[in-house]
Amino acid sequence: MILCCGEALIDMLPRTTTAGEPAFAPYVGGAVFNTAIALGRLGAPAGFFSGLSSDLFGGQFRDALGASKVSSTYAHTSPRPTTLAFVKLTNGQATYTFYDENTAGRMLTIDDLPQLGNEIEAMLFGAISLISEPAGSAYEEFMRREHESRVMMLDPNIRPNFIPDKAKHLKRIRTMMAMADIVKLSDEDLNWFGEAGSHEDVIRNWLDRGPKLIVVTHGGQGAIGYSKEHAVTVMPERVEVVDTVGAGDTFNAGILASL
Repeated sequence: MILCCGEALIDMLPRTTTAGEPAFAPYVGGAVFNTAIALGRLGAPAGFFSGLSSDLFGGQFRDALGASKVSSTYAHTSPRPTTLAFVKLTNGQATYTFYDENTAGRMLTIDDLPQLGNEIEAMLFGAISLISEPAGSAYEEFMRREHESRVMMLDPNIRPNFIPDKAKHLKRIRTMMAMADIVKLSDEDLNWFGEAGSHEDVIRNWLDRGPKLIVVTHGGQGAIGYSKEHAVTVMPERVEVVDTVGAGDTFNAGILASL
């Protein structure tokens, strides 16, 4: 089983009622949650770990996981509220207002980490769940505790506007990268690190620090997978892009399911 460890949040999307009044509709989301759902739909054995609320939105997450045959057995249940992300669309561009203080996901602690069974063969970490405390420290410790006995994948999924302390977050990502077997980044993520040299120079340097495989996505230009010995480019099928939200999350599921 592949255990996806990270955020689950409710996207409150703008809608209009039948009476013509503005309203918001709740949809399950969160980068790591999306990957878990995609894994289940691909037929891969998958589970999800996070802090899930006992409120009605927490039930919505569990229902969605169950519908995609994803286990929520390891998820920690908390009476704290669910993280909400209110979305405003202006000329097709989305801006977000987050309500994340004192939530079930953000307040996850090291004491909430589960003891894993032998069925867990691989784990995914990443995204904004690694930024806020105490959850960020809990996930880092979880990877530290388990990385020697299971395959680890890390997706930094950098969101600069959400990172209040770049130096602190950079240290965490580098620490977790050294414990990961697989690292997936976008070309934009790579630029955020600000390391000298070409992208390939940076990746070759990282491969000497722990990861066995680093995959870099380049949007319509495909993806490149790097190991110490090889670099393989895969071009995407040509499609009409409707929405890129969740594209990287689903890409992660494809990697894990295929390996």
